[in-house]
Amino acid sequence: MTPEPPTAVDPAYRPNQWRLALAQLLSGIGIASGVAVGAVLVEEVSGSTSVAGFAQTATILGAGLLAFPLSRLAHSRGRRIALGLGFGLGAVGALFILLGVQTRQLAVLFLGLALFGAATAAGLQSRYAATDLAPPQMRARAMSIVVWATTVGSVAGPHLSAPGAALGRLLGLNHLVGPYLFSVLAFVTATLVTLSMKRPQQPLGEVHQAGRNVSVAECLRVAWNHPMTLFGLVAVVTGQMMMTVVMVMTPLHMYHRDMSLEVVGIVISSHILGMYGLSPLVGWAIDRLGAPKVIHTGMVLFLAAFAVGILDAVGQSHLVRLIPALTLLGVAWSCTMLAGSALVTATVDPGIRVPMQGTVDAFMNFGAAGITAFAGVVLAWQGFVGINLMATAVLFVLLLAAVRARVMPVVVHSLTEHPER
Repeated sequence: MTPEPPTAVDPAYRPNQWRLALAQLLSGIGIASGVAVGAVLVEEVSGSTSVAGFAQTATILGAGLLAFPLSRLAHSRGRRIALGLGFGLGAVGALFILLGVQTRQLAVLFLGLALFGAATAAGLQSRYAATDLAPPQMRARAMSIVVWATTVGSVAGPHLSAPGAALGRLLGLNHLVGPYLFSVLAFVTATLVTLSMKRPQQPLGEVHQAGRNVSVAECLRVAWNHPMTLFGLVAVVTGQMMMTVVMVMTPLHMYHRDMSLEVVGIVISSHILGMYGLSPLVGWAIDRLGAPKVIHTGMVLFLAAFAVGILDAVGQSHLVRLIPALTLLGVAWSCTMLAGSALVTATVDPGIRVPMQGTVDAFMNFGAAGITAFAGVVLAWQGFVGINLMATAVLFVLLLAAVRARVMPVVVHSLTEHPER
């Protein structure tokens, strides 16, 4: 791995940070306002409740499929073009959703939901874009500020459902697609904001050796041969899987315990606050203590969240347990997402860094889609206890990666010092 030479802070760094944060805020509004009614729309068009569950899966898969191509575009053409295209495709996806609902065409609706995932992919890659021009000792904090901006959008987005429905009726559309009108506006604005990013003095293409074709297979091979890089990759992927499966199934668990939608909203809001609200503090801890220690902290918090969730499932469900469980879940995700992303960024050569980031995000989304596909069966079979135990099994995979990251450098050093062994 080639060490990076020290460089002065690029004049474009802070102006671009503000633009990335604003785009992330807008993206959060667009995603949250649309996702809130996605499953309902699929159920209405398909006439099947079981098919409705694939609404979120389609969006997650879309984000996963588009993550690597967008990273390749960023590698060759720069972040502005890649992020602008991602948010733009999200706006096109929202329009396809409108068209699919109005024409009652399920295939068009699912195509729109998949393209809608492009905005998710672009939003995730914004956190990496925040590190491109940041000094090495401030990369995690730069990333965390952009992630924190998602808090505003994610909290505000669902509150646009009612105004969106009213706007839909006013325009003669199905009232349920109204929120996607706000998604179109938010994504188009995010596109314009990212396209207005200032060009750095040293273009991203030069920094990351543009022109070299890097495949997903090569990225995975590099990660496997570098235990710390693999640790960061696994932290991001497994953290997303654990958070998603518990978060998605918690409302159903509460519904089965006869809790109201208002109470569900309170619990999910606490979860979102845990995910994004403390991200600047998490970023500071990464820069101060190191990414591996923050990932370890996230692992402990995940285990605590699952333990409290199991306690709630075996007893009488109560907000006293569910709010701490979902808040801990959100903070744990923040630790693994930010620290894992920072570790990958710091341990990979610049020539492969951007494609590696895209590979991480692709597998993160594929992992989340895969585990949620089985979540309904597990919930029906073993209840909320089974969901938390399944997430604990995923945590064990992260533990193995942590052990490998700690043991392998010691073994290599030992063999280098004593080759006769």
